[in-house]
Amino acid sequence: MANQSNPVKKVPIHLQSSQNRILIKNGKIVNADKMVDSDVYIEDGIIKMVGCNLIIPGGTRVIDASSMLVMPGGIDPHTHLELEFMGAVSVDDFYQGTKAAISGGTTMIIDFVLPSKGESLIDAYHKWRTRATNKVCCDYALHIGVTSWSDEVKKEMEELCKLHGVNSFKMFMAYKGVFMVTDSELYNSFEACKELGAIPMVHAENGDIVFENTKRLLKSGINGPDGHGLSRPEEVEAEAVNRACTLSNQVGSPLYVVHVMSKAAAKVLAKHRAEQIKQNGNTKIYGETLAAAVGTHWDENKLTCWHDAAAHVLSPPLRADPDTPNFLLNMLASDKLQTTGSDNATFNKDQKSLGKGDFTKIPNGVNGVEDRMSVIWEKGVVSELFDPCRFVAITSTNAAKIFNIYPRKGCIDVGSDADIVVWNPKGKRIISAKTHHQAVDYNIFEGMECHGIPEFVLVGGRVCVDEGQLKVVQGHGKYVPTPTHSEFVYNNEKVSEKEIINERKETKELKLQISPPSSVTSDVSVCTKSPMIHTGKGMRMEGQRDLQSSTFSISSEFDDPVKKSSIRVRNPPGGQSLGFW
Repeated sequence: MANQSNPVKKVPIHLQSSQNRILIKNGKIVNADKMVDSDVYIEDGIIKMVGCNLIIPGGTRVIDASSMLVMPGGIDPHTHLELEFMGAVSVDDFYQGTKAAISGGTTMIIDFVLPSKGESLIDAYHKWRTRATNKVCCDYALHIGVTSWSDEVKKEMEELCKLHGVNSFKMFMAYKGVFMVTDSELYNSFEACKELGAIPMVHAENGDIVFENTKRLLKSGINGPDGHGLSRPEEVEAEAVNRACTLSNQVGSPLYVVHVMSKAAAKVLAKHRAEQIKQNGNTKIYGETLAAAVGTHWDENKLTCWHDAAAHVLSPPLRADPDTPNFLLNMLASDKLQTTGSDNATFNKDQKSLGKGDFTKIPNGVNGVEDRMSVIWEKGVVSELFDPCRFVAITSTNAAKIFNIYPRKGCIDVGSDADIVVWNPKGKRIISAKTHHQAVDYNIFEGMECHGIPEFVLVGGRVCVDEGQLKVVQGHGKYVPTPTHSEFVYNNEKVSEKEIINERKETKELKLQISPPSSVTSDVSVCTKSPMIHTGKGMRMEGQRDLQSSTFSISSEFDDPVKKSSIRVRNPPGGQSLGFW
């Protein structure tokens, strides 16, 4: 029988494309190096024009960003969504986790693939792609864990780099008997990463000391959540950071230390960075800290309930020293730490209860993928420890540069993906588990008032937060390949241009031969930067000024609609002596 339903009306062509055309007007663009008054025109998910008095097609949606900041969407370089760990599966899956990320202004995550001992890295990679591909609301990339060493592992690392757009591998110095590798295995892994032009990452804690401390504490009757922190004091983290830096220096490889959680560890990292800069004029050591580390600490006076304390258990642990958050924020401000992640690995009350009577069985992990941007803004910018440009650097740009997806991500520029957050510095919200978008039933930032919220969030040109209202689309996100030989990381390595061209050619050829899992695509394209262009009938003079001559102030920046205030960048992201920018 013929279809008797009413025919779909033909929509005029200009209205068909209007959802793909957006103009963000009257805002102040904030990139990692400068702020400037300018408009942004987006078409088909890409930034097409940046300037003033832009000539745009009819039917374009206009977003008025008056009194707001237009920034690159956040990149969270450290998440664990849908993670099977310690007898439980994290409750935020790739849908719930990326949905929450977008609501907080993060438009891309980099999740960790964690193979079990002896599991194929390739199999684990495909498992994660299958989990994520139909669920993600924003773009994502993947780091791969290396939990054992063999010639086969080395071959798989090479395949992941050349065929699947992976350029980072994480080794654990902790979790003895589960993920932990030996110093010899670390050395070999670092060497392999250097040969491939990849980035070795480490979870830095001395697993042997933690193991022995744990036995002693349990034997003495200390089995509650407080035992977790006691088993892994600051010096245990600092020792591992020192050892990892020493090994990478011996190999001559880069090093990215994930979740630096203590003063002692941050000082060691800064010392090694300073030594490399002194010797070479630059450094290949990078440090990440967490929203949890700068937004809260282990406060025994507040964490009196077992469930509250267990909810704060992660590794390395939150430190009891109340000065730690401010110390780490200052390290971020001075470029002694470069990135901020969430380490989002969420387990609910029942799952955390698996560790009642034995703190070693409490699934490790906290929330943060939704609140990272607001917490960093509140603790860093509102408190005037650093300016909005540095905020962009540590929440987006530095991660994009380190993992070699810049300028496709991490900046507002012509040719970049339209992953944008329109940030309202006058907006306020109070963080609470009752109102957050994550699946977990607890929030470690409970009750924190944040000044600064995302008013609009665009993911690939699609408005996913619209005047504060969340409108995500499941499966909208794409897998983003991270090419090897990051210029930012391998800045002092003379990599042959011919070698890189041949590798890219080989990648394209092999890509046609190997099919990813069903409904999973493999795209190893590299974005190239286009110069910022200005089009239109005329230019406002204020649209062309380099607004870097005065100090940024949250309280006064947007009070006068006529005033064109600006900031001075004291230390460009990457540090004065690095010359990366």
